[in-house]
Amino acid sequence: MAKQRTLAILKPDCVRKELIGEVLRQIQEAGFVIKAMKMTRLTKQTAGGFYAVHREKPFFDELTTFMSSGPCVPVVLEKENAIEDFRTLIGATNPANADAGTIRKEFADSMGENIVHGSDSEENGNIEAAYFFAESELVANES
Repeated sequence: MAKQRTLAILKPDCVRKELIGEVLRQIQEAGFVIKAMKMTRLTKQTAGGFYAVHREKPFFDELTTFMSSGPCVPVVLEKENAIEDFRTLIGATNPANADAGTIRKEFADSMGENIVHGSDSEENGNIEAAYFFAESELVANES
């Protein structure tokens, strides 16, 4: 199976709770390779661009307000079966429904503030990674 890329975003609640290192540790221990990472702060407009697919949904304004409420850390991850494996690692969007041991079950407070974003498909993983990183920024760290 070929390696896939996915985009994770350690959301403003993750940064605020000082959980960046712990969440990244769990991600790396699950076999993901970090290809690119940076801390940034989204504006309401850039958050709206990223989440444009949700523009017509009732939670869009709350989502973009939250995502622009503080710094976040976009991270491009790579491994075989990255999309499915990452979504399993982070758990259900609503932490109350997430499996024990998942990142959201351990650290998230609510469906709206759920610590981490994960791409939902390989196509979206590539589109989302490109929203934050140029291809030239993805570090080739093959061993």
